[in-house]
Amino acid sequence: MFIPPKSDVSIKELFQNEMVLRHFISAVLAIRPEDIRTIRLKNTFLRRRYRKQKQGILDILAEMNDHSKINIELQVKHYAYWDRRQLFYLSKLYTEDMRIGEDYALLKKCVSISILDFNLTNRNEYHHAYRLRDKHGYEFSDMLEIHTLELKKKLKETAEMDELEEWIRFFQADCEEDLDMIKTKNPGILEAIKEVKEMSLSRRMRIRYEAHLKQVRDEKAWKTYERAEARKEGLAEGRAEGRAEGRTEGLAEGLAEGRSQIIRNMINQKVPDEDIIRLSGCSEKELQEIKG
Repeated sequence: MFIPPKSDVSIKELFQNEMVLRHFISAVLAIRPEDIRTIRLKNTFLRRRYRKQKQGILDILAEMNDHSKINIELQVKHYAYWDRRQLFYLSKLYTEDMRIGEDYALLKKCVSISILDFNLTNRNEYHHAYRLRDKHGYEFSDMLEIHTLELKKKLKETAEMDELEEWIRFFQADCEEDLDMIKTKNPGILEAIKEVKEMSLSRRMRIRYEAHLKQVRDEKAWKTYERAEARKEGLAEGRAEGRAEGRTEGLAEGLAEGRSQIIRNMINQKVPDEDIIRLSGCSEKELQEIKG
């Protein structure tokens, strides 16, 4: 069984390897690997300040030697309000260590890196970096930064790839043959390829991956069931509402027809127009229409 690099199980295992994590961060942030002296993996649960506050759960949370924090996550589906979700977690990450009365200088830079197995934008670029800037492009602050890697985008047809393109090709791999076709000298990617191949041979990792696939299938089946039940309820409600509307419309039509007949009877009895209007409540126009 091949465990693809872009699975949740594989991502979390891969980035436990410091060499893989260091070279991946280096490629995304365009800094030299040697400039990242230390990386410390942190607890991936963001603490809540009060009981009803939504808790943040991150995939990989690394703290660098300058104490800046980097969250790396994999998203295989485009959820509604994905952009707001990103800002929610990034803002919690930015403020989680701040205590009451402490100086703002203690706040550290926070970077979010999202590996997306869907197209977030219509642009051709597969890597986007977002910072706080004004409409003229002048930077307000570099303390919050969001990077997205869109795996569904087609890579440039060039003889040589840069490091980031090599990482995207690695995450796009669906079988071991795809890994073997990656020609690179990047030690981080070579280590990642080795890790994935070892994971695919590990009984423990295969069990974890199979459990993950079962969970995904079960969630999909449950959502299908919920949609089917909701559709049944909607149809039943629609029919009931239709019957109720039909009764209401029938009653209204009956009342209107009865009123028209009463007006006709008064016309046949030679009741003056002004009396018909006064007694029936119809308008002069309506009376003339009934008279034909």
